[in-house]
Amino acid sequence: MQTPVYFVSLGPGDPELITLKALNILRQSHSIFYPATRTRQGEVISRAADILRALDIPESALCPFILPMSKDRSLAHQAYDGVYEEVVKLYDGQKKIAIVAEGDAGFYSSIHYIQDRLKDAGLTSQRVAGVPAFIAAGALGGIHVVKQEEKLVVLPGVVTAEELDGYLTNGVTVVIMKLSQCAGMLPAFIKEHEGYSYHYFEQVGTAKEYYSDKREEIAGSGFPYFSLLIIKP
Repeated sequence: MQTPVYFVSLGPGDPELITLKALNILRQSHSIFYPATRTRQGEVISRAADILRALDIPESALCPFILPMSKDRSLAHQAYDGVYEEVVKLYDGQKKIAIVAEGDAGFYSSIHYIQDRLKDAGLTSQRVAGVPAFIAAGALGGIHVVKQEEKLVVLPGVVTAEELDGYLTNGVTVVIMKLSQCAGMLPAFIKEHEGYSYHYFEQVGTAKEYYSDKREEIAGSGFPYFSLLIIKP
């Protein structure tokens, strides 16, 4: 039986929030591909690498790939194509190869592009579930994201004020991921809709994690990439 290529979820940032299954696979992996970005100053940074090193994964197994910080998705696809090609070269059906993603690898994770290509090529893969950021955020804020018969919708940052208000007026709790994509709309929405309960989070699971439920404070936030908002009607 051939060993699959593993897509391993790292969780939101706290190394202790990784599953035992994921940790065991990483410890047994010959090659682990992880995403990194390059700052304007040329520094290579990676939250995934920080998690892997905190878990004492050997440096010899770590294989970074640079994801361009650009809205042009074709550049990211080129990076993923490069990972796919490297995996195909290394794959022998025996050695464990892992490709990691922060949060859950199947939840708003563009790493699915590699898994789709592997499937088309006839290579088996397996995804290992992880803790998504908004679940960790609920724990950090001490809030029940949803209770009883309450409904929940999770949205990417590409959302309008009308959409948000539509969900909330119908009693649906809203989670917005990738807030930097709707930073221009959110402050006005928060100021104009006082009746909703807002829970804002940054850098969940890291030493820089931050939580606020104060409306004025949230409206003045910069909404960086690693931020999310839970709005309850």
